[in-house]
Amino acid sequence: MNKVNKLINETSPYLLQHAHNPVDWYPWGEEALAIAIKENKPMLVSIGYSACHWCHVMEKESFEDEETARIMNENFVNIKIDREERPDLDHIYMDAVQAMTGSGGWPLNVFLTPGGKPFYGGTYFPPRRAFNRPSWKEILSGVASAFKEKRNEIDVQAENLTEHLLQSNSFGVQKNHEEQFFRQEILDEAFQNIIKMADSVWGGFGNAPKFPQSFVILFLLRYHHVTKNKEALNQAELSLDKMIEGGIYDQLGGGFARYSTDTEWLAPHFEKMLYDNALLIAVLSEAYQLTKKQRYKEVIDETIGFIKREMMPVGQSHSGGHSDVGFYSALDADSEGEEGKFYVWTYDEVKNILGSDTDIFCEYYDITPSGNWEHKNILRVKKSGEKLVEEKNISVEELKNLLEEGRKKLLEQRGKRIRPGLDDKIILGWNALMNSACSKAFAATGNGSYKDLAENNMNFLLKNFQKKNGVEFFHTWKNDIAKYPAFLDDYAFLIQALIHLQEITANKDWLLKAKKITEFVLEHFSDHASAFFFFTNKDQKDIIIRKKEVYDGAVPSGNSVMGYNLHYLSIIFEQQEWRERSVKILSSIDKVISKYPSSFGNFACVLQEVIEGSHEIVIAGTDYKNAQFELLKEYIPHKVMLATDKPDPSFGLLQDKVTDKPLLVYLCRRFECLPPVISINDLISLINSKLKH
Repeated sequence: MNKVNKLINETSPYLLQHAHNPVDWYPWGEEALAIAIKENKPMLVSIGYSACHWCHVMEKESFEDEETARIMNENFVNIKIDREERPDLDHIYMDAVQAMTGSGGWPLNVFLTPGGKPFYGGTYFPPRRAFNRPSWKEILSGVASAFKEKRNEIDVQAENLTEHLLQSNSFGVQKNHEEQFFRQEILDEAFQNIIKMADSVWGGFGNAPKFPQSFVILFLLRYHHVTKNKEALNQAELSLDKMIEGGIYDQLGGGFARYSTDTEWLAPHFEKMLYDNALLIAVLSEAYQLTKKQRYKEVIDETIGFIKREMMPVGQSHSGGHSDVGFYSALDADSEGEEGKFYVWTYDEVKNILGSDTDIFCEYYDITPSGNWEHKNILRVKKSGEKLVEEKNISVEELKNLLEEGRKKLLEQRGKRIRPGLDDKIILGWNALMNSACSKAFAATGNGSYKDLAENNMNFLLKNFQKKNGVEFFHTWKNDIAKYPAFLDDYAFLIQALIHLQEITANKDWLLKAKKITEFVLEHFSDHASAFFFFTNKDQKDIIIRKKEVYDGAVPSGNSVMGYNLHYLSIIFEQQEWRERSVKILSSIDKVISKYPSSFGNFACVLQEVIEGSHEIVIAGTDYKNAQFELLKEYIPHKVMLATDKPDPSFGLLQDKVTDKPLLVYLCRRFECLPPVISINDLISLINSKLKH
C-alpha cells in the first residue's frame, strides 16, 4: 500500500508495521486527544507488540481491510500503542478491560470517551462471528451507534464501569445457534452421558461385546485435565488398566485385539488391527503424560515392539537410516482354522516350559488345569503383583524377573506355532494413524526410535503413495504398486500425522505439506451444501453416489479429523475461512455430539479443543531443541506448537520472535498473547494459571 498514516514517523517496529494500514492510526499523544475532543469522537485504542501473533492476525484480517478501515476512520480517532513502549497505558486499559470482561491479553482493543475514559473493550475480534465472539465490524458499528444514541449511558459507564454495556456485549448482536453451542455445558453433558454408559467395575463402556473406544477415553483424560473431575480420570484409568490386564491385550507379545466378547475383557476376537493399536498407543501416550504411570509406558513399548516384529516387512530398518518403513494392515484371528489357537495355552504346556516357576506364573496370569476359556487359557491378570508378593513371600524384583523370564520362554515357544494369516497390504490412512501414534509415543517417552520410525514411515508414504502433483494420493500399496484413489480418511489422517510430526521434529516443511494437502481436500471433497466433506473425491467416477461419513467408529470420522486439522492449521497459517469451516462442521451436529458421545467420540475431542482454546506455543532461541524435548513430555492436550532458532515470516506465530537469547517461550491463548517466559517450567505455570478450572 502507498498510503501512510501518522505512525510512519514512529520508531517502534510494532507501530511501523501498521504505518501502511488504511486505518488513520495516530500514535498516543496530544494531537489525537485534541482531535477527539474537537470532533467529539470516541477513541479506539489498540494495544499490542511485535511478537504478538493474534495482533498480526487482527491486523491482516481487519486493519488491512479497506471497508473495515472506513468504518473505523469515520467513527473513531484510532490510536495504536506499543505496550513495550507505553506499559503505563497498557496497564490502565488492561485493568479496565479485565474489570469489564473478566479476562485480558493482547491484542487489547479499548474504546474511550473523548476525555480518555474507557467504556468498552476486549481483545481479539474476528472479521466474522466465530467462537462466541461478534465480528469486529459489529463491535465497531455497535459502539458507534451507542455513542451517538446513548451518550449519557456511555458517560455513566465510563465513570463507573457499570455492567450495562458489558451485558449488552456487542450492542444488540443477536445470539445465534452457534453461540449457544460453544459452551462448557455441552462438554459437561457429553461427560455425563459417557458416565451413564461406563462400566465402573471392569472399565469400558456399554455391554459385551466391548470395544476399546479410544476416543471416549481420550475425551475423559482431557476433560479431567481441564476440569479436575476425578471421576473422569478414574474411569479413563480403569478402562485402560482393565484392558491391559485382560485377554484383549497380548500379555506375551504386546498389542491389542479388536474387541472383547465379554464384559471382563477376557476373550477377545483375536484379530489384531493396525488402527486399533495405533489409536490405543496414542491414548496411552497421553495417559502416561498425565499420570506418569509406569505400566502405560511399558505397554506403549510392548505394543510398538509388536508392531515392529509382526506388522512390518522383514528386513526393513525400524529406526534410523532407511526411509522405506510401512505398516501392514492386520493379523487374522484364526490359525489352522481355529480362532485364537496361536494365542491360547493349556496348563500342561505352560508347566512343561516353565518347570518350577509354573505355580507363581500361572497364578498371576490366571492359568488353570481346567482353563478360563473353552478348556484352555487366555493369559490375563486377575491378582495384583502386590498381593502375590505378599502371599508368596518373595520380593517385587523376584516376581518381576520370574514373570519376565516366563513370558520370554512362552513367546519363544509360541513363535514355533503356525502363525495367523497376515494382511500385508499397506493402507495410507491406517499408516498415518500409526505415524501419529509414533509421534505421540516419542513425545511421551522420549524414545528416539519412535521419532525415527515416524519420520521414516512418512518418507515411505510420500514416496510410494503420492502422485506426481504432490497433493493427490493413492489408498493402498503392495508389491511396489499403489492403487485406488485415496479417500477422505486417508487425507485427513495424513494431514494430522504431518501436524504431529512437525511438533516432534520442528521441521516446518511437514506443515507446508499439510497445508497443500488440505487445500486439495477442500477443493475435491467439499460438500457445497453443508460444511462436511464427502468420503470420495469429486473426480472419482466409478460410484453412483458420494457419501458423507460422520460417525466415529473403529477409526475416527474423516470429517471429525478434518475439523481438527482445519482448526489447527487455521492458527498456523492465519486462515479465517478454515477456522469457520471447523466451527460449522462441529455446530452442524451439535446435539448429537453431547447426547451420543460414544458414537461421536473424536468429534467430542475436537469440540473440547475449540471450546477450551488451543495453547499456541512458540519455543525460540539457540536452545530450542532441548526445550522442545522437555515440553513434549508435558501433558498439554490442546496446543499448537512451533520451535525454531530463527524467525520465519511465512508462519504468523514466528513473526518477530526474539531469537538472540538461549530461550524465550511465547504463549498465546484465546486470541490473547502473553509476555514471553524463559523456561518450560515458567510456561507450564503460565498455562496452569490460564486453565478455566
